[in-house]
Amino acid sequence: MALFNPYLHFAGNTEEAFNFYKSILGGEFIKMVRYKDLPQSDEHKIPEAYLDKIMYIALPIGKNNVLMGSDAILESTEKKFTVGDNFHISISAENKEEANNLFNGLSVDGKIEMPIANSPWGSYFGMLIDKFGIQWTVDFDPKDNRKIKQ
Repeated sequence: MALFNPYLHFAGNTEEAFNFYKSILGGEFIKMVRYKDLPQSDEHKIPEAYLDKIMYIALPIGKNNVLMGSDAILESTEKKFTVGDNFHISISAENKEEANNLFNGLSVDGKIEMPIANSPWGSYFGMLIDKFGIQWTVDFDPKDNRKIKQ
């Protein structure tokens, strides 16, 4: 079965927020990727002001959970940043088939924000809002060596 974790979005202060959470919760970041670390093209151009911002950060919390986050690039989306709905429930699937089943099931009568597909950062990833208004990300990362502990 997949892992479920909180994924928080911030308006430019993810690094500050996660350093705060780390000081309280302990642990070390298992991944930190800045927008400048992503491949860029004319089609996927990151605004200059966001290049040093956080595209993805992960802080383990407990045995099986990870607090994840990113800085929202608001200029390139129609979304507005609203505190209170600035999070997704993230599902880390065990394989592509499970990721597809979860994504397709949750998206019925909902809104697909990003179709599930291979991402520039190496995982199989998609985003959606279900028919009840809950925001989800679904991914499968073949390089993720976290094992589900039971």
